[in-house]
Amino acid sequence: MTANAQLYDILISITAKKNVLLNEALRDHTYTKLGGDADFYVTPETYEEVQQIVKLANKENVPFTLLGNGSNLIVKDGGIRGIVMNLQKLNKIEIDGNRLIAQSGARIIDASRAALDKKLTGLEFACGIPGSVGGALYMNAGAYGGEVKDALESALVVTREGELLHLAAEELDLSYRTSNIPDHGYIVLEGTFKLEAGEYDEIKAVMDDLTYKRESKQPLEYPSCGSVFKRPPGYFAGKLIQDSELQGKQIGGAQVSLKHAGFIVNIDEATAEEYIDLIHFVQETVKEKFGVALEREVRIIGEDLVKK
Repeated sequence: MTANAQLYDILISITAKKNVLLNEALRDHTYTKLGGDADFYVTPETYEEVQQIVKLANKENVPFTLLGNGSNLIVKDGGIRGIVMNLQKLNKIEIDGNRLIAQSGARIIDASRAALDKKLTGLEFACGIPGSVGGALYMNAGAYGGEVKDALESALVVTREGELLHLAAEELDLSYRTSNIPDHGYIVLEGTFKLEAGEYDEIKAVMDDLTYKRESKQPLEYPSCGSVFKRPPGYFAGKLIQDSELQGKQIGGAQVSLKHAGFIVNIDEATAEEYIDLIHFVQETVKEKFGVALEREVRIIGEDLVKK
């Protein structure tokens, strides 16, 4: 029996067979529609399964990658070796008084809508963010003046060793589009948000306005990773790219959006290599024209495709 066959047998002893896919195309799990295959694509259904899979990867020295819902991510064309875990089946949202507890795989959009249903204010900013709750904590996601750290009270995580850990929000070092979650290798299982009582119509009006702004200004008709770059101090990334006359610039099937210069869209079956090359071209051009270094907000993971 090969090592991969042995690993497969152990994985399906931890979780259901339906939750373990071999050579799964990651382009089917990313908003950019980019990326090669995962050796093992695993979607556990309980916290205990997550812990056991993490411990297995450690014990067998198997590469391990956590994949959110793929909204702020580029997977390279060569795919990802070892185990790729997606927590999409851990997606429950519960509300207890003014606290909202959302599992990692739930969409942060759905968390904001659940808060609205209970007349709770504090998550309106998230009504247009396409990421998962786990991904939102990972990068302290934000939009339109709000961010996760404004409402997050605590998180339940799994450590690199597979142990459960309860952390206060302050222990995550949340700052602009970052946290210490990747530094520690934490896997977020759930987040608890402390919200405030509000008026349904007022909360909905804010969410409707933010949804309109998002839909009218962002190129949602094409696959993309969302905002590619962080906002540089004193500037707006999209304005710098626009002023560099890069809107419409295309490498292969990847294009700087004509609708919003801060987005790169997959308009014609782009490869990850083309998409990444265009990111680099934008960075180099803006640096040359304005002396500003654009820092990526999007994560790039995986291996390059080996060309024969």
